[in-house]
Amino acid sequence: MRQLQAFTLTALLVISFTAAAFAQGTPRKLSSHNDWDAMVAGSGSNKVCYVISVPKKTWISRKGAIRGDIYMTVTHRPAFGVKDEVNVVVGYPIRQGSEARINVDGQKNYQFFTEGSGAWAYDPKDDRSVVAAMKAGINLEVRATSQRGTNTRDTFSLRGFTAAYNAASRACR
Repeated sequence: MRQLQAFTLTALLVISFTAAAFAQGTPRKLSSHNDWDAMVAGSGSNKVCYVISVPKKTWISRKGAIRGDIYMTVTHRPAFGVKDEVNVVVGYPIRQGSEARINVDGQKNYQFFTEGSGAWAYDPKDDRSVVAAMKAGINLEVRATSQRGTNTRDTFSLRGFTAAYNAASRACR
């Protein structure tokens, strides 16, 4: 929990700089639910709501490899018709042209496109499918490969995801 709180503060700072560019305002925490936080930034037509978490477990194939912040978000941007946009930031530049692989409870598998250190679903239908699996799941695993060929595996707990998701969704109706 302490790791999530420290990360949430870091994410708030990073997002506030990014959010300023989109006139979304400073993010504020709506609520915490086990391993997930519900957040909101901006107001009116600039309102953005999202949930955020950090991995409970990480694995890296190359000892000594350095990674930045690792986190996952599901975002709603009502003014742009965006709901359930799933994003994973893996903490390093992902190998160009490669996909991140998302797995929920060893059963549901998804391929995400990558850009820089982030990964996203290919279309809104995939986002909705991932979110539905997350609501029913226990753990979500993300696998990706860095530009240097280092493989990583990050495991996110889904405890509290549904409650945090519902709080963020209510805030962005």
